[in-house]
Amino acid sequence: MSTTATMGEMANSAVEFYPKGTRGGGGGGGRADGSHAGGDFRVTVKELRELMELRGTDALQKIQDSYGDTEGLCQRLQSSTTDGLSGDPADLERRCQTFGQNFIPPKKAKTFLELVWEALQDVTLIILEAAAIISLGLSFYQPPGKESESCGNVSGGEEEEEGDTGWIEGAAILLSVVCVVLVTAFNDWSKEKQFRGLQSRIEQEQKFTVVRKGNVIQIPVADMVVGDVAQVKYGDLLPADGILVQANDLKIDESSLTGESDHVRKSVDKDPMLLSGTHVMEGSGKMLVTAVGVNSQTGIIFTLLGAGEMEEDGKEKKGKQPDGAVENNQNKAKKQDGGVAMEMQPLKSAEGGEVEDREKKKTNVPKKEKSVLQGKLTKLAVQIGKAGLVMSAITVIILVLYFVINTFVVEGHTWLTECTPVYIQYFVKFFIIGVTVLVVAVPEGLPLAVTISLAYSVKKMMKDNNLVRHLDACETMGNATAICSDKTGTLTTNRMTVVQAFLGDVHHRVIPDPGQINPRTLDLLVNAIAINSAYTSKILPPDVEGGLAKQVGNKTECGLLGFVLDLQQDYAPVREQIPEERLYKVYTFNSVRKSMSTVIKLPDGSFRLYSKGASEIMLKKCSYILDANGEARSFRPRDRDEMVKQVIEPMACEGLRTICIAYRDLPFNPEPEWENEAEIVTELTCIAVVGIEDPVRPEVPDAIRKCQRAGITVRMVTGDNINTARAIAAKCGIIHPGDDFICLEGKDFNRRIRNEKGEIEQERIDKIWPKLRVLARSSPTDKHTLVKGIIDSSILEQRQVVAVTGDGTNDGPALKKADVGFAMGIAGTDVAKEASDIILTDDNFSSIVKAVMWGRNVYDSISKFLQFQLTVNVVAVIVAFTGACITQDSPLKAVQMLWVNLIMDTFASLALATEPPTEALLLRKPYGRNNPLISLTMMKNILGHGVYQLVIIFTLLFIGERMFNIDSGRNAPLHSPPSEHYTIIFNTFVLMQLFNEINARKIHGERNVFDGIFSNPIFCTIVLGTFAVQIVIVQWGGKPFSCAPLNVEQWLWCLFVGVGELLWGQVIATVPTERLPCLKEAGLGLEPGEEEGEELAEDEEEIDCAERELRRGQILWFRGLNRIQTQMEVVSTFKRSGSFQGAVRRRSSVLSQLHDVNTISTPSHVALSTATANTSPAPGNASGESIP
Repeated sequence: MSTTATMGEMANSAVEFYPKGTRGGGGGGGRADGSHAGGDFRVTVKELRELMELRGTDALQKIQDSYGDTEGLCQRLQSSTTDGLSGDPADLERRCQTFGQNFIPPKKAKTFLELVWEALQDVTLIILEAAAIISLGLSFYQPPGKESESCGNVSGGEEEEEGDTGWIEGAAILLSVVCVVLVTAFNDWSKEKQFRGLQSRIEQEQKFTVVRKGNVIQIPVADMVVGDVAQVKYGDLLPADGILVQANDLKIDESSLTGESDHVRKSVDKDPMLLSGTHVMEGSGKMLVTAVGVNSQTGIIFTLLGAGEMEEDGKEKKGKQPDGAVENNQNKAKKQDGGVAMEMQPLKSAEGGEVEDREKKKTNVPKKEKSVLQGKLTKLAVQIGKAGLVMSAITVIILVLYFVINTFVVEGHTWLTECTPVYIQYFVKFFIIGVTVLVVAVPEGLPLAVTISLAYSVKKMMKDNNLVRHLDACETMGNATAICSDKTGTLTTNRMTVVQAFLGDVHHRVIPDPGQINPRTLDLLVNAIAINSAYTSKILPPDVEGGLAKQVGNKTECGLLGFVLDLQQDYAPVREQIPEERLYKVYTFNSVRKSMSTVIKLPDGSFRLYSKGASEIMLKKCSYILDANGEARSFRPRDRDEMVKQVIEPMACEGLRTICIAYRDLPFNPEPEWENEAEIVTELTCIAVVGIEDPVRPEVPDAIRKCQRAGITVRMVTGDNINTARAIAAKCGIIHPGDDFICLEGKDFNRRIRNEKGEIEQERIDKIWPKLRVLARSSPTDKHTLVKGIIDSSILEQRQVVAVTGDGTNDGPALKKADVGFAMGIAGTDVAKEASDIILTDDNFSSIVKAVMWGRNVYDSISKFLQFQLTVNVVAVIVAFTGACITQDSPLKAVQMLWVNLIMDTFASLALATEPPTEALLLRKPYGRNNPLISLTMMKNILGHGVYQLVIIFTLLFIGERMFNIDSGRNAPLHSPPSEHYTIIFNTFVLMQLFNEINARKIHGERNVFDGIFSNPIFCTIVLGTFAVQIVIVQWGGKPFSCAPLNVEQWLWCLFVGVGELLWGQVIATVPTERLPCLKEAGLGLEPGEEEGEELAEDEEEIDCAERELRRGQILWFRGLNRIQTQMEVVSTFKRSGSFQGAVRRRSSVLSQLHDVNTISTPSHVALSTATANTSPAPGNASGESIP
């Protein structure tokens, strides 16, 4: 692709237009520019830019002065307001050259070297490098031979080897550090690359409707050029600046540029300026594109920001809408980065500054908390790191003390200057051992595993029609306990067809023959439908012979237009006769009106209003109805009730959507007061009521059954009639006859949740939501209220995790409020997509079930990795520690430890984090927010395997030489050649880890650990690859790896012990978890954020003190962790919140210790435990828990 070229052009164009001073300072520049563009277009980029900076009357005045009118400008741009551009490639190319492309160059990606440099910042690695360099330096120093005796026996058999091989250990450590760094950098680099791929995919997804050669077509936003005539409609995010050519009731939300939240009314004669990055909230219209890319208002702001100097977070968001809402981005980025910055601040600030920080945190809480998994992992990592730090410190101290006492006290040597390097070499060796213990203890692989597993899932979820915009949404979805779904298009096919009609006093159960209908009524009906619907809605011939006709535009309107065609009429001639420009006034559809009306001027000068909308609302405005002869007769409230009973309810009970079509004639003198809508749209004459069917998607009932089995409650929130909604809900399986459930209409819901003053009360919502299954005739605010109510509710022990689907502009608030917002990729408006976390590219509910599966899979992958990693950690640390204390030398050398670290961190995270999900994941209930990351079963496995490995290794360490009849490797002098004894220990250790990696594939105590192993080729490759490399290291690793080659018999013994891991795994699986009371504490003891002696009534302040203590003692470890966190932050764009919420969660997790919650047997809607605690108080109220 020529992106590089285009980016170059962009950069040039930005440079070219900028210095000329937009306020006409550089007149000459303007002219030069003009001459360069003059041959083609009689208007320059500079002029257009200046024009777009004006608003309202100023802009109109300028257009009038310079171009006569918009038509004049259109001609200068060689375009036509009716037919648009010719679409000729040469012309489009010329426009791109002159006015730039609709593309804002993204921030430059980090180079591989930058990522390497970042990876090198890891504290533990820096310490290792320093130690290795000192060790290298000292190894080249040779003490004078004669004094060597007087240094004691410390340098036993090393003389002849010293000079040749002493350097190897230092070099090997450096080499392995390089390996680790390169692997980390490569991972980060591929992650960035994936992200950019995702972004460009999202960019390509975004299409916009333009008129070219008189045809309405959809083109990718990046292909729009100056001079295009674009159709704007409700829900669009404007991708370029333009001037209105024609508008119906158009209202724009310009808050992303101006910060003013009121909707701005746009019209051709008052304020025709439309700006990129703003949202269309109502109405429709056409605009002439006047500025794109870096010259549009959004682009100018981006250029001022240096296009790429956006906050890191902006990077991801910007990809979403290359033309998008800048300030939105900034705010979002600021909000999220604010969270990040604040979390990291206390590390740098002195103790004094923390109070303000905490206050700041409380005020600046972004929309979502830190993702559940990440909160747990961070705490776990901090704890393991603390333990590791302590262990490594003790190891070093013991080694140094032992050596000093042994050499200078027991053997009575004195410190001689010429011996200093020898002693220092010993100290460096001890230090290296200590650091290696730390390296093995610190789970650097955790963030890696999280990112790999998320990135892998996101990539695979694309295939399952889930386009993930925020990485953590994928994992949150695994914890979802409730889904509030739209009906239309998500549960149903969104292919509307009229199947029943009430026309001329007759209820037709099937589409009537045109002969059965009075010609006048038929003519009125055809006109009412053809004119009073967006001209963008139309029915096109099918793509394949015999297929279904294609519906373009609003699906309900397409259903009505299809009805016209079914009546053997045609709507196209009507529209040709009355083109869109001739419509006198349009009241566009919005969620408050629930209707749409259009006024046309009749040949005699009077006006006619056509109206359509939800039948119960429209019938209240009807005073007449057409009878069988096409004559209007009066329609009284009594008739209306009759009609509701006889026609509308029966239709609704069959799951049909009822639409009423009506008209009214208005006199031309005096001309009606058009702004007074209530006076105009009243006293209508009803032409017909039609029942529109929107069949349930065939795969939905099964998907909903899966959700219910997985412990997820599905609720339907729809704008439809309650009977229709109930019928569809029953068809989908959301409600079952005989169940205890509630179906409510929006107004009943509001009545029930508000007190006398009209304020919403959480207690009232709590009485309703657990049984609520259908919310009908609901407004967007109802949806938001419901979602917020469920999230804030504290009647269940676990806080509910809510997913919401939405497609309309009005769904934005609910999508933002939900834990995971799903927007519809096909029917969804840009505004909805902007507010969402995941876009369903096929609009299908069953894709949500896939998302749940992937989410749970991410959580399980991390748990598998943890189970494996912690076993290695525990064993390696204990072996290094006790080995060092008893034999003054770690049985596992620094380089070997780094190799083990590489297996268990990088490779294992790859192998275990890429397990594909299975349907079995949907058979269990969600984990919930305060479940410990390490379940009892996992704890049992970790300790069980740890015991097995320690027993084997210590047996080998102390009596191995007798078993194998070889020289003992214990107490070997410095730089002595590697011994077979220690090689066997190292080899056995690694092989046990390899086989344990297979055990780690199952975390719920399943027997068959090989189940589905071949469905994960990555896993098999990594296990076999590691084994092959291990053979090479042992047989040919020699001095650098401190390995001596082993013979076949020794290899077989090592393998035998390794395979023993699998058998031992079966033994562990046999022991019932409940029988191990000691584990209960351990399982919860390692619960993230729990300190052993933590008191229940502990205050937030105390937690802060603890954090401060921790901070003083472990700034080193913390900064290391911080780097990891930052990496996760930036690359995974995880959302963060102030750490006081972590404290809340920490408190609430204590509560789960109070009760051993039995979640399996209770039905999903019953409170899962007797402990009901407010686990998630409102953001401002951190300490609002009730502790039972």
